[in-house]
Amino acid sequence: MVYKYLLLLLLLPLLNACVKNNPDPSWLVVNEWSLEANPTLNGEEGQLTHNITDAWVYVDNQLIGVFEVPFKIPILHHGLSKIRLYPTIRVNGISATKMRNEHLEPFEIEGLLVQNEILEVWPTTHYKSDVNFWVEDFEDININLNDDPNTSSAHLILANDSLQWFNGNYYGKVILDSQDSIWVSYTNQDAQLSIPKNKQAMLELDYCNSVPFTHYLLFVNSNGITENPMITMNKNALNALRWKKIYILLNEVITAGPNNSNYVQAFRSFYDANIANNLILIDNIKVVYF
Repeated sequence: MVYKYLLLLLLLPLLNACVKNNPDPSWLVVNEWSLEANPTLNGEEGQLTHNITDAWVYVDNQLIGVFEVPFKIPILHHGLSKIRLYPTIRVNGISATKMRNEHLEPFEIEGLLVQNEILEVWPTTHYKSDVNFWVEDFEDININLNDDPNTSSAHLILANDSLQWFNGNYYGKVILDSQDSIWVSYTNQDAQLSIPKNKQAMLELDYCNSVPFTHYLLFVNSNGITENPMITMNKNALNALRWKKIYILLNEVITAGPNNSNYVQAFRSFYDANIANNLILIDNIKVVYF
């Protein structure tokens, strides 16, 4: 389920009213999330980049609200309390749409809440042990992302020379121009995934781009291939290029799609003559599913 700002807007007035009516709350300060390796996965999760922007907050199993980290909120509980924070992301790059990332473990502590005092926490999380991964992090010379030989005139290459080092040693780089004006690429046959319906499935992607490009989810079955355009990564000004991370929700499209299908990730972009340098950098392409 996708959660929107409506819940937060409803809860904030309640918090304000609680502080006015209870002038001596305890205070909870939550800092930004850290994503750590899960030792049981033996590195299957790839590079540990993240964009966990928010937290669902429970105190003694009571929902307090959803807040953007870092934050400071009043708590009307006192004494030793169980505090549970759920890693929360903004789905499909939409800031107004938030969802608990069920692939990640919640952060739990027992903390002492004291009136008029601050309890400060630094939440950490890691991927759950029963999560499945497909990862292309461009650290191997054999890339599992193929340019379409029939339609793609631009090519994805390994690079580490643009901007500053990001994560790992290499990333994927595409340059489009008037001659190489179309880029179409998709994960190879070995990366066709069988993903269950009705369970959370996500594509994670790190990217930096001056020209828009679109992610597609392909259905592959006995009837052929069906393209499903998902999300377009908007362009950024050349003087403001920076790496970003997006979480693209796949399971809603998969659940509505045909049965007995495998799934392939694909990307497409077109040359824009109005942009001086048509550049796309991508890294840490990660399909995460149960």
